Amino acid sequence: MRIVSFNANGVRSAASKGFFDWFAGQDADVLCLQETKAQEHQISGPDFVPEGYRAWYRDASTKKGYSGVAIYARRQPDEVRTGLGWAPFDDEGRYIEARFGNLSVVSFYIPSGSSGELRQGFKFEVMEWLRPILHHWLHSGRDYVLCGDWNIVRSELDIRNWKSNQKNSGCLPRERDWLNDLCADTHGWVDAYRALHADGQDYTWWSNRGAARAKNVGWRIDYQFCTPSLRDKLRACAIHPSPRFSDHAPFVVDYAL
Repeated sequence: MRIVSFNANGVRSAASKGFFDWFAGQDADVLCLQETKAQEHQISGPDFVPEGYRAWYRDASTKKGYSGVAIYARRQPDEVRTGLGWAPFDDEGRYIEARFGNLSVVSFYIPSGSSGELRQGFKFEVMEWLRPILHHWLHSGRDYVLCGDWNIVRSELDIRNWKSNQKNSGCLPRERDWLNDLCADTHGWVDAYRALHADGQDYTWWSNRGAARAKNVGWRIDYQFCTPSLRDKLRACAIHPSPRFSDHAPFVVDYAL
């Protein structure tokens, strides 16, 4: 099974840059999108749903043109879930889950705190609220793949400018400790990229300021985390910084499923 995760930073913009043409050539089974920045009726036509796929959406209801997640799949899921039970998170369109038998594939968009203290405080709230949910999923007996933009780096390997970002959202010690605790041992969540590339230094996001992308001054904040039951099913992964469809790069993982 090939799963693609991608923060489109506006799916209409990404589509205009050829994203769906690129995706059609990936032979993927599932696509998890984040930051669709659209309402379902605006992106449910053939220009946004490649032949052979169906799509499910969770739009932001707090304001239009904001956030939003989606899952595309070749196979009809047994069930699609779009809420976790906390309106401040759910209403921003940050979670959608497709269930295929015992496998759950989730598209997550964890808030950024880079705009200021108010949103950073919300990000911390989300982190603590998600902790027991993720713990429950981990021990539920289901196989999970959690895709998406988590807006947090894990270590010095995941960011070009480590020292200068220690006080910036996405690289704060409290954030990193939270994320690394989720992946703490052999019984925790498995970071697919890191499991396949223990010393890899690839990035999935680059600031639009300056020449960050050209100089590869990036951050790895887009992940696929899977349950330990899938660790031995990991076969390969790739980050695709080009062609450029948004400030993020698509992240592709192959599972022997």
